[in-house]
Amino acid sequence: TYARDPMFNIILLPENVGKRRAQIAAIRRSSGDLVLNVDSDTILASDVIAKLVPKMQDPAVGAAMGQLTASNRSDTWLTRLIDMEYWLACNEERAAQARFGAVMCCCGPCAMYRRSALLSLLDQYESQFFRGKPSDFGEDRHLTILMLKAGFRTEYVPGAIAATVVPDRLGPYLRQQLRWARSTFRDTLLGLRLLPGLDRYLTLDVVGQNLGPLLLALSVLTGLAELALTDTVPWWTGLMIVSMTIIRCTVVAFRARQLRFLCFSLHTFIN
Repeated sequence: TYARDPMFNIILLPENVGKRRAQIAAIRRSSGDLVLNVDSDTILASDVIAKLVPKMQDPAVGAAMGQLTASNRSDTWLTRLIDMEYWLACNEERAAQARFGAVMCCCGPCAMYRRSALLSLLDQYESQFFRGKPSDFGEDRHLTILMLKAGFRTEYVPGAIAATVVPDRLGPYLRQQLRWARSTFRDTLLGLRLLPGLDRYLTLDVVGQNLGPLLLALSVLTGLAELALTDTVPWWTGLMIVSMTIIRCTVVAFRARQLRFLCFSLHTFIN
C-alpha cells in the first residue's frame, strides 16, 4: 500500500546492515527539516508529530523524545514491570533532565531530530568504534550525546505517546538490559566532558545512574559474603535495600496516582 503512495519513499537496502547504517541511509535521502525515528515494533499515537513539532520550533533544540509505554503490558508479570520501568524512566529521569535542557538519551522508539544537526553529525555517528570494531549497539544514546556535544538542547514531551513491544521472558529482557548497560557505561565516558557546561543536577544524575547499580550489586555481594563466612544474616544490608525500594515505589505510586507502582518493588531483584 505505502509503496504506491507518492508521499512515501521506501528504501530497501541490499542486505541487513544494522539499525545505525539504515538510519544513516534514510537521513541522507530525507529532505524535511525534521526527522522522526521510530522502531519497527512501535506504534505511535495519532498526535505524536503534532506534540513533538512545537518543541522543535526552538532552533536551540536538536532532539525531542516522546513517552514510551509497553504495548503488550498485560501479557505477563514481566511486561507489567517493564511498563512501570518505562514510566519511571520517562516521567522521572527524562522529565528531570529535560528541566535542564539535556535529556541524556532520546530513546529510539520515538525521537525527533533536527535534520540539519543530524547531517553535521553523521560522520561521527557512522564512524564510532568500540573495542576496535564498528559499534552495533547504543545508537540512540550515542546520537543524543553527539547532539549535546554540538551545543543543542534535548527535550522530553510526555504527551507524545509511543507504545513499543517489550520482552515477555526474563532471558531476552536481561540480554536487552545488558546491551543497554554497556551503552550507558561506554557513552557516559563521552558525556563526562559535557557535564561542566550543564547543570550540577545532571552531574549528580549521571553519577547516580552509573554508580547506583554497581553499589547495589556490591551491597548484595557483601551481604552474601557475610552470610557465607560468618553465618550471620545481613539484616542491616537487607533492611536498607528494602527500605529504599519501598520509599521509591511509594513516592511513584503517589505521583502517578496508581497503586500498581507499589508492585515495582519486585523489579529490585531483577535490577
